[in-house]
Amino acid sequence: MIIGYEAKRVFHNKTGLGNYSRDLVRILSRFYPENQYLLYNPKPAKKPLFTIESESISEKQPTGWFNRKFYNIWRQRTIVSDLKKDKVQLFHGLSGELPSGLKKAGIKSTVTIHDLIFMRYPEFYSFFDRKIHFYKFKKAAHNADRVIAISEQTKRDIIQYLNIPESKIDVIYQGCQNVFKETFTDQEKKAVIEKYNLPDQFVLNVGTVEIRKNVLAVVKAVQHIDTHLIIIGGETSYTQTVKQHISDHKMEDKVTFLKGLNSRELAIVYQLATVFIYPSLFEGFGIPIIEALYSRTPVITTNSGVFPEAGGPDSLYVDPTDSTDIQAKIELLLRDPNLRDEITEKGYMFVQKFNDDRIAKKIMALYKAL
Repeated sequence: MIIGYEAKRVFHNKTGLGNYSRDLVRILSRFYPENQYLLYNPKPAKKPLFTIESESISEKQPTGWFNRKFYNIWRQRTIVSDLKKDKVQLFHGLSGELPSGLKKAGIKSTVTIHDLIFMRYPEFYSFFDRKIHFYKFKKAAHNADRVIAISEQTKRDIIQYLNIPESKIDVIYQGCQNVFKETFTDQEKKAVIEKYNLPDQFVLNVGTVEIRKNVLAVVKAVQHIDTHLIIIGGETSYTQTVKQHISDHKMEDKVTFLKGLNSRELAIVYQLATVFIYPSLFEGFGIPIIEALYSRTPVITTNSGVFPEAGGPDSLYVDPTDSTDIQAKIELLLRDPNLRDEITEKGYMFVQKFNDDRIAKKIMALYKAL
């Protein structure tokens, strides 16, 4: 089978959508190397985010001066002529978009929709962004032969907001990078501890420091706990609100923001953490939860939405708007190492449902059904 991918984020996005796209292509090429996986990249990457390590994967860029100059038109429309020339049988939009003209060209299609947060929480997005996202997602979902939702929560939102019939939607979870499943030596851990001056015990939060991720609630929760909070993630204007609270309450010695970690260093920090806390208000899935579970670190997360799907029955759950509840759950785990060990091992067993082989099998079954 010759499969094409809208691969903009494979080569240009460092975070969630990019990681999903890279991991999906990687695992499919590993478990099903007999297929051809063509990655349609609208422009050369500034930094190498994806290394092609399989003969079954090829990168495709626009040809001709018009398509190279107007690459957004290429990825939305004129790419179809390239797909026909390359004899693509199936096209997969990895992040909520599909080019126009696939049906007319006789090319089957599927699209992955990660979340519809811009519909549930419109206050987090500009009017223009909401309109553009809604137009692209609804068009892709209606035109695709099948829609992939990355969680049951996202499936419900697709039905509600995009008016897509349930029978057209497949829920296929995403996993995480293999580095979070590795075992690291004491020497490797010691090097990271020394490089970032990590304390013996700490609570970890990973994710973009934005209002939806709700890290200020964690800062308030640890204010009166004898522990240290490590925050890792890209900064936004909301970060200044968080830092102002830290300054106002003289918490500089209790909270550390880390930047510039590579994937191996981040994975090691996950494994060193005493507790992982993720009280986000809403997500399509919540990959950091999966990363923590694979790292054998106990998880505290939000008690509604997608979070119980990702965290499983043995993680601890909180009201994300209640810092007192968050504080109580953190204190419970910090003072009870036996409980930490128990939920860590159960969480590790639960997270095996997100292993690469299971995801690859479900995706390929969908492809073949089309």
